[in-house]
Amino acid sequence: MAPSASALAPSVSSLAPAASALAPSASPLAPTASPLAAQPATAAPGAAFWVEPGSDAARQATAWRRQGRTADARLIERIAGRPQAVWLHSPGPGPVVRAATEAAAAARRTAVLVTYFIPHRDCGDYSGGGAGSAGEYRRWIDEFAAGIGDRAAYVVVEPDAVAQKIAGCAKADARERYGLLAYAVHRIKARPHTKVYLDAGNSGWIPDENRLVAPLRYSGIAKADGFAVNVSNYQTNDASSAYGQRLVRALGGAKHFVVDSSRNGNGPYTGGGGEAWCNPPGRALGTPPTTATGVPALDAYLWIKRPGESDGTCRGGPRAGQWWPQYALGLASRARG
Repeated sequence: MAPSASALAPSVSSLAPAASALAPSASPLAPTASPLAAQPATAAPGAAFWVEPGSDAARQATAWRRQGRTADARLIERIAGRPQAVWLHSPGPGPVVRAATEAAAAARRTAVLVTYFIPHRDCGDYSGGGAGSAGEYRRWIDEFAAGIGDRAAYVVVEPDAVAQKIAGCAKADARERYGLLAYAVHRIKARPHTKVYLDAGNSGWIPDENRLVAPLRYSGIAKADGFAVNVSNYQTNDASSAYGQRLVRALGGAKHFVVDSSRNGNGPYTGGGGEAWCNPPGRALGTPPTTATGVPALDAYLWIKRPGESDGTCRGGPRAGQWWPQYALGLASRARG
């Protein structure tokens, strides 16, 4: 069983503003970096999504090549060369959203974005944080939506927020949380070229998909394109697709979904011990991002969780969201494609 959103790592993206407490360096894609934004990025074959040129994985590959670690660099390029979501988890999301969507548009690709700023995020666990009030969150969402403008984007709304409340997070008031999620869906979906997916946990966490139906409806699923499953988790494509299709039927049959396939190449960890979701050993990269899924209701496999970023301070990992080269190398070395 997956736990609460402590499995989720706020991404330390190279797009983050230099002033961010989570950002290790100034952003190469900040608003002043228009020359880089104009450079086309190369996406995986068949994928429609944007590859961030200055990701931690890309910088790691460059560093290892300079050190003569060419074999390791080639492995890490399995991550660096694939589209990954940009997580927005700090105040002032507008400039980062704008930079990502402008760079994607210049490359004729679509940015994948994640909102991760809901009050009482992660119920205060490894990835705790978020807005300090409902009003702050609504203003944050308004800025996020404005940053998209009329450019294309896929947006995953607040990983774990719904499933976590169902699982019993007492810190978050249900009425407020679901209302804020509905506000986020409404404001972001109002942009002319966005697809919006409300997070719906994973097949190992809330196995009875019917428990999600009412909370998702309270949270605005009617106005969304659909929902996301397996974000930051390791459930297989088959399990996630079956779960998603059951949830589609439970919601009335009209919605679609996306699956996070970033780290599910070897499926979930079954080696025993607590926190099986947190930096489990032996995992592998999964299906590269693509819209060619073969399932009518499944819009895309996406790398929503950024491979190589820690789930939290477990099994020797750094804090949630920090780049962990050794773990990234393991994921890439076990990848089958």
